Amino acid sequence: MISYRPFFETIKRKGISQYSLENEYNISKGTLDSLRQNKNITLYTVENLCDKLNCEPWDIFELIKEK
Repeated sequence: MISYRPFFETIKRKGISQYSLENEYNISKGTLDSLRQNKNITLYTVENLCDKLNCEPWDIFELIKEK
């Protein structure tokens, strides 16, 4: 299972609000909704988030192995 918990930890650590993500970083509400609900996003979206937030892919998502 993929979790986007690291994304929310990253923006918190960097002091970036979800309002800023939409209005200053031009990240769509749809993308933010997908992240909140742990829905699939494309690698292009991961790359875009990494570029805009100056971070690495593991700062966006983590893989959780199911038992």
